[in-house]
Amino acid sequence: MIRSTALRLCLPLLFAVIVLPGCKREQPQPAPKPTAPVASTPKPAAPANVDFPTLKLTTVDGKAWDLAAQRGQWVVVNFWATWCGPCLKEMPELSALDAMREHVEVIGLDYEDIEPDALKAFLKQHPVVYPIAIVDVYDPPKDFEAPRGLPNTYLIAPDGKVARRFLGPITAKDIDDAIAKAGGPPLPKAG
Repeated sequence: MIRSTALRLCLPLLFAVIVLPGCKREQPQPAPKPTAPVASTPKPAAPANVDFPTLKLTTVDGKAWDLAAQRGQWVVVNFWATWCGPCLKEMPELSALDAMREHVEVIGLDYEDIEPDALKAFLKQHPVVYPIAIVDVYDPPKDFEAPRGLPNTYLIAPDGKVARRFLGPITAKDIDDAIAKAGGPPLPKAG
């Protein structure tokens, strides 16, 4: 009986000595050092001319539009798309801003894969007074970052320099406030 009691007490110890070392968590081995440089995923190139961008394009009505020709005005460059709810909501305000402020010009850049006829039909349902151009999503304007979200809006000062960038929906008041903060003309007094 003493022998069986001793055996019963030794079995767990024997189990621990034989089996548990095999359960030990292996320590991670350091990765071998590469002998040749490893290629990395390319990062998007920084915009070529963020401070003073250039932008030349043709609007959906077939007219040439050049940002440089707008010098002396504040320019709102608005990236948007027909499927973007916040974009559609801000279009009437941007249209009113363009119509009511002599010192502000707006250009809408439709950033989606759409045919010109489809965009023209859309604009009949959602008219605006400012020009609209389709931007190739695979080859966006070089001096502007490809939008990470829509709407994406740039405010360009009269000297051609980017004064402010907005990501997300904006209002006419946002633009007026940014112009005033940048030293632009004061807002007309409400009558």
